Order: sequence, then C-alpha cells, then structure tokens
Amino acid sequence: MYFALGTVLSFLINYFFYSSKNISLDIYYALSFGIAWGIAYYLDTPDFTLPQKLGISFAVMGVLVLIGTGLFSLEQAIPSILKFSTVFVAYYLIASFRANKSLRR
Repeated sequence: MYFALGTVLSFLINYFFYSSKNISLDIYYALSFGIAWGIAYYLDTPDFTLPQKLGISFAVMGVLVLIGTGLFSLEQAIPSILKFSTVFVAYYLIASFRANKSLRR
C-alpha cells in the first residue's frame, strides 16, 4: 500500500509540477519514491536490527543506481537515491514521534 500510494503521488507531482519532459524518467523517480516508502514500512518491525535496516536500504539504493544508470545516465540516476534516502529518513523521523517508534502499530 505504501509503495503504490507513494509511487502514484510522486508520479503525479513530478508529472504535473516538475515535468522533466521525459515520462520514463518521471516513472523511474516515482518508483524510487514508492520503493522507499515500501521498504521503510517493510523494515519497520523489531525483527530487523538497525544495521540490517541500513544494509538493506543501501543495497536497494545501489540497485536503483544500477538500474538508473543502465536506463538513463549516472547523472539522472543520482536523484533517485536522494529521493529514496530522504523518504527513508522521513519515515523513521515521523515514526520517532510515536510512543512505540513505529508507524505500523
């Protein structure tokens, strides 16, 4: 749910307000935004330690860069990891204000 909602909202915002004139690049950025919300939600359990959460998030960022570099260029792939890391940190920042430190419960 977080993945789908994040992807759709990000795409609509990018497409209508910050259009890059490249629809495939807009979709790629929207997917990176949605993936960040989805991964953050998935990792938001006590089953994962902090090093595991960081390791998985860095691995996903690496995959995003590889895919983005393959489809576009390195310069166009870098904003996807900036979006990913910003959303990932924002998720846990928002969660930190809750008593149980999680958005799942």
